[in-house]
Amino acid sequence: MFIGEYQHNIDAKGRLIVPSKFRDRLGDTFVVTRGLDQCLFVYSHEEWQVIEEKLRTLPLTKKDARAFTRFFFSGAMECEIDKLGRINITPSLRQYAKLEKECVIVGVTNRIEIWDQEIWNRYMDESEESFSEIAEKLIDFDL
Repeated sequence: MFIGEYQHNIDAKGRLIVPSKFRDRLGDTFVVTRGLDQCLFVYSHEEWQVIEEKLRTLPLTKKDARAFTRFFFSGAMECEIDKLGRINITPSLRQYAKLEKECVIVGVTNRIEIWDQEIWNRYMDESEESFSEIAEKLIDFDL
């Protein structure tokens, strides 16, 4: 499980340090793709296979299913961590998530999310205002 919030800077070449607590759980190779809310999702290879199998079952005849799988898979890239604990994020993924300098790396159960610091702060400010309401809606899931 991935938990916690860490701040690191991305350099001009797109290299970003992965927090040491996340490195072992990710394994040798893992996948980075476009996420929701303008962040990137990072999955271990094992978790990526589970997600791939689930998305493969979406009906090809549904326009929304086709659009989502295209969005999710077309941006995906396999990554490895270099000797300095960094990953190299492609220009297209950096552009999607607006990653320029200050980044936030967040553990969210089965995945890691990579956010631009400003976008993350704005998201958290907006979410905190409605956190109680969201919690009430999730009561149906036995949380």
